[in-house]
Amino acid sequence: MSLSHSPITKIRVGCPAHNCGGRCLLIAHIEDGKIIRLDADDRPDTIAAPQLRACARGRAYLRRQYHPDRLMYPLKRVGKRGEGKFDRISWEEALDTVAAQFERVKKQYGNHAILIPSGSGSHQLNGPYVARRLLNCYGGFTNVYNSYSWGATNLATPTVYGTLVTGNQRQDWLNSKYIIMWGWNPAEMRDGTNSDYFMKLARDAEGRGAHVVCIDPRYSPSAAALADEWIPIRPGTDAAMMSAMAYVMLTENLYDAEFVRTHCVGFDASQMPVEGAESYSDYILGVRDGQPKTPEWAEAITAVPAATITRIAREYATTKPAVLYQGYGMQRRAYGEQVVRAGCVLAAISGNVGIPGGWASGLGLQADDGGALWGFFPIGENPVKATVPVFLWTEACIRGKELTQADGIIGAPRMDGDIKLIYAVASNSIINQHANINRTAEILRDESKVEFIVVQDNFLTPTGRFADIVLPVCTQFETWGVEDGWKYGDEVIVQTKLVEPPGECKSDYRICSELAQRLGIYDVYTKGRDEKGWVDWCLDEYRRRRDFPDLPTLDEFIEKNLGAYSKPVTQPKIAFADFRADPEKYPLNTPSGKIEIFSKKLYDLNNLEEIPAVPKYIQEWESPFPSRHCEGDSPKQSPSYGGLLRREERPPRNDGKYPLQAIGHHTLARVHSTHANNDWLQEAFPQRISINPIDAQARDIHDGDLVRVWNDRGELVVQARVTPRIMPGVVDIPQGAWWTPDTNGLDRGGCTNTLTSHRWTPFAFATAQHTIMVEVEKTADDRPQTMLHGLSSIVHRRGSQ
Repeated sequence: MSLSHSPITKIRVGCPAHNCGGRCLLIAHIEDGKIIRLDADDRPDTIAAPQLRACARGRAYLRRQYHPDRLMYPLKRVGKRGEGKFDRISWEEALDTVAAQFERVKKQYGNHAILIPSGSGSHQLNGPYVARRLLNCYGGFTNVYNSYSWGATNLATPTVYGTLVTGNQRQDWLNSKYIIMWGWNPAEMRDGTNSDYFMKLARDAEGRGAHVVCIDPRYSPSAAALADEWIPIRPGTDAAMMSAMAYVMLTENLYDAEFVRTHCVGFDASQMPVEGAESYSDYILGVRDGQPKTPEWAEAITAVPAATITRIAREYATTKPAVLYQGYGMQRRAYGEQVVRAGCVLAAISGNVGIPGGWASGLGLQADDGGALWGFFPIGENPVKATVPVFLWTEACIRGKELTQADGIIGAPRMDGDIKLIYAVASNSIINQHANINRTAEILRDESKVEFIVVQDNFLTPTGRFADIVLPVCTQFETWGVEDGWKYGDEVIVQTKLVEPPGECKSDYRICSELAQRLGIYDVYTKGRDEKGWVDWCLDEYRRRRDFPDLPTLDEFIEKNLGAYSKPVTQPKIAFADFRADPEKYPLNTPSGKIEIFSKKLYDLNNLEEIPAVPKYIQEWESPFPSRHCEGDSPKQSPSYGGLLRREERPPRNDGKYPLQAIGHHTLARVHSTHANNDWLQEAFPQRISINPIDAQARDIHDGDLVRVWNDRGELVVQARVTPRIMPGVVDIPQGAWWTPDTNGLDRGGCTNTLTSHRWTPFAFATAQHTIMVEVEKTADDRPQTMLHGLSSIVHRRGSQ
C-alpha cells in the first residue's frame, strides 16, 4: 500500500527577531501545516547585497518552535510569587483580570504606576511595541530609555561627535589597511548580519588585505577566525591601554596634528573651551596628576606588555586607513563611558574620521540616511513624560517617588510615584537578564511594592515564574511581521505567517487588541488593521522614510516568495565625510561644532572624578587591584533591599576575598536568554565556566568538574572548561542561561546575573553588569547542573479547559 504525502511548500521568511544582533532570511519547508525544515538564504550573493545567512540559532529554531514546554493556555498564579505554581484559566478570565488591574492601578495611583520593561524577544508588530501603543492609547505608562546592550555607548558617543551615526557602511571595510577588533566578537554575537563576512573580506582582500588585531580577555571565535593576532587584556582596563597608545602617538608625533587643529577641541591648552581646565594632552602626559600614561604604566594595569602596546599604537597611527571597532561588553562595566570616549578620541587624533577605510568608533550606526530606524510601527505619544533609565527600573519600584533628574529621570523633573504594575511582553529582563537576581527577586516577592505582574511569552521563563497572570504567545512563525536590517539597515524582511499557533496561543497584537476592547480603546488602537494590515502600512513607511522606492508591495512579497528586500550598496557612505571636507560648512551637532575631545557638557556636571571631561582610565569599584573605591551598589538605594544610602558610607571591600574577574559573553547557544531550553544548541554549546589552567591548577579544578562560583550577591554551580582561551585571573560564564535556584537559593542553571551588581555607570545610568569579582572552587555536590527547563513540575493544571 502506498502512502500519499502532502506537497512540501517552501517559503522565504525572516528569522524570528530575538535581538541577536542580526537579521537573517530562512527558507521554511512546510508539510501538513507544520514546519519540517529550515534552510538558509538562497538568493544571489554579492558584496553589494550579500545573502542573509542564518547562524546556528536560526537553523536550530524548530527545536524552540515545537518544544514540548511551549505555553499553550493562560495561567493564574496560585502560590507565592516566584514559586512557579499556576492554574490554567480561560482567556476571558485572564484578559478580564488584566484589564481590571489596569483600571484599578490607573484609578488608584495614575498611569505612571504602570511599567513596560525592556524586552527584545520580538520587534515591531510583536513584543513590547504593541504593548506600548496600547498603553499610550490608554493614558500612558512609565517608559524606559537607553538599552542594556549599549547603555554607556549610546550616551557617551554623542559627547564626542554629537550623533550615534559614526560608522561607514560595511562594504567600506574592504578599503581598510588595519583593523582593531577591540572587545568585538561578530562571529558569535553577530552585530549585524554579515559583519563577520565583511571582516573576513577585508582581511582576505587580494594584495591589499587588512591586518586584523583582536584585543579581548577571551580567545573568541572572532579572534580565531578573523584576526591575525590576539592580545588578551584584563577586563575593565581598556581605557588604560588606549591612553598609553595615545601617549606613544603624542610623544612620537604620530598623531594627525593638522586634523586635530582644524576639527577637534580639547586636545591641548590652545583649544580649550574652559580656561585652565585639564586638556587631553595634560592627562596623557601626566601634567596634572604626575603620572604619564606610558605603556609601562598601562602594562601594570592591563597585563598587556608595554612593547605590544607601543607596537599597536605605531601600527594604528601609521597604517592608513584604519578601523578601531569597539565591542559592547567593555562598556557594560563600571565607568563604561570612558572606554567609548577613549576609542573615539584615538580615531580622531589618528585622522581616521571621515575617510574611506577609516572608522570614527563609538556606536557606529552606519551613514546611510541617518542610521538604522528600528522599524515604524507607531506606538504613539506617551502622556506620562517622566522616563526612567532602563537599568534603574528596580529603583522605580522601590523608591520611584524619590527619583529625580539626578537619578537619570528625563522628560520631567521627577517621577510621580512608585511602580505598581509591570506588563512584561517578550521580556525576561525583570528577573533573568537584570543584575543581581537575588535582590530583584526579593523586590518582586514583596507584593506591597509591585502589586501585579503580567507576563506575555512563549515559555514559562524565570521572569514568568514571578507573574500573577501568564499569557501564551505565538512565535513569529505563527503571525505576520516585518523587520529591518537592525543596526545596519539595508534590508527589509517580511515575516509571513507560516503555520497556525498551537493550543490557545495568540499574537501579542491580538492580545493587546482584545485588552483594548475591554478598555474601550479598540478602534483607536487597531485603526481597523490586523497584523497583516500593519505589515502593509509599515512597508509604505519604509518606502517613504528610508529611501526604498523599489521596495516591493506586500502582495509582491507573497506572490514572488521574496522574503527580503536588500538595497545594494555600490558606493559605501562615509560617516563625517562632509565634516572632514569642510568643518565650517558642515559642523557637527556638538556645542563647538567640532569633535569634542574635551566635553564642556561633562565638565559642567562637576563630577570630574567619575565623569571627567576628557576620557580617562578609572579603576573599577570591583577590581583585582587594591581598592580605589568602596564596594557596594548604587547610591540612594533602599536599605531594606540590601543597598546603602550613600556611596561614601560604604565600608572598603575585603580585597582578595574574590580574586577572579568574571565576564559573560554572548554565546551562540542563545540570544540573550532565548533558546536557553533549545537542546540542540545546548548540546553544541554547553553552559560552562571557562577558567585558565593556571587558575584551575591552583584550585585543583579539572576539565569537566562541577564548580561553585560565588560572591556576596549569590552563588551558582556550573561545569568547568579548563582552557588557555581565557586569560589568567579571568573566568567567563556565558550570559543568558536561565536562573534555576534550588531550595537553598543555589542557582543550578548557571545564570551570570546571580553574581552581577546592580550598580550603574555614573553618566549614562547604564548597566555595569560585567564588573564582577568572584571565587571558584570544585564542589563535592554530585547533583547535575540544570540544563533543560520544563513546566511539568511547576504548573498545576486544572482539568482541560
